[in-house]
Amino acid sequence: MPEKNSILEKLDGLESRFEEISTLITDPDVIADQKRYVKLTKEWKDLGDIMSARKRYISCLDSIREAKNMLANENDTDIKEMAREELQANEALQPQLEEEIKLLLVPKDPEDAKNVQMEIRAGTGGDEAALFAGDLFNMYKRYCDIKGWTLSITDISEGAVGGYKEIDFAISGTDVYGTMKYESGVHRVQRVPTTESNGRMQTSAATVAVLPEADKFEVNINEGDIKWDTFRSSGAGGQNVNKVESGVRLRYPWKNPNTGEVEEILIECTETRDQPKNKERALSRLYTFIHDREHQKYVDDIANRRKSLVSTGDRSAKIRTYNFPQGRVTDHRIGFTTHDLQGFLGGNIQDMINALTVAENAEKLKENEF
Repeated sequence: MPEKNSILEKLDGLESRFEEISTLITDPDVIADQKRYVKLTKEWKDLGDIMSARKRYISCLDSIREAKNMLANENDTDIKEMAREELQANEALQPQLEEEIKLLLVPKDPEDAKNVQMEIRAGTGGDEAALFAGDLFNMYKRYCDIKGWTLSITDISEGAVGGYKEIDFAISGTDVYGTMKYESGVHRVQRVPTTESNGRMQTSAATVAVLPEADKFEVNINEGDIKWDTFRSSGAGGQNVNKVESGVRLRYPWKNPNTGEVEEILIECTETRDQPKNKERALSRLYTFIHDREHQKYVDDIANRRKSLVSTGDRSAKIRTYNFPQGRVTDHRIGFTTHDLQGFLGGNIQDMINALTVAENAEKLKENEF
């Protein structure tokens, strides 16, 4: 079968690369070059998964060949029956392994393994939009608890009646960006607001941005150009207003590499009472923000190649509607609907993310050679 051979040929070519990387990552010169080392260890891990699948695939093909051989040449009925069962089991396993290998061979987004910085901003809908932004934040917070991820808030601007006009936070854990990238875009809510006295249904929106956290070596920033100032912030302690100036603000003149124009980036961080920690978080956000701007061209290239809006990071696209009267959540990119609205807002968003991942992988397979 030609397809079988083409898969094995691809895998054989990757075996020598896996062995080469296995040697390289023990080389002191490579370890000293942080950027190269991080890249190679990531490739080594991905190739390791492919090599493990290759082993299982070869074993499956060998078992099929041996079983067929037995059926053709053995006279013993028990042995023939055993061979028939063996053949059946492995012929059922073969297409599953081929599917798994095809997905493993699809080039991974190098950003997927990264932690993220997220921003939720209330859009149209005034107080009700701020309340909805609060609902979305709590949904992600509960999801992070389920996943065992760490969420830390960087900056908050509270709504007049609750919720947030804007909330910025960081999430760290395993493959956070690869999971959360599908959340970028406009989320829309349809419900009767608690702020509405005459009981009319209203549509409001909030925008979610998910940015892969930049490693310092990926972005060139001249830290000497950063202008810092500090201010008094109430921090996360509510009424206990700080007597010290722990809030930090940075301004940085960023030159857009595509247009050559310089624009000032302003970032504030008020979330802890520890000024050095706020400084560190503000700096991390600056690196991530600039990486996001410079990474956008790469994201746009994917969007142009792929019809699906999934994970293209188009933050102006309406991606999901949360309809309270009908108790449903619908993702417009893949037409996926769940009727467990309360559970979804309670952090049970994994089924939706799985469906988006499957749709994304299907698109990737289409553009791959298979």
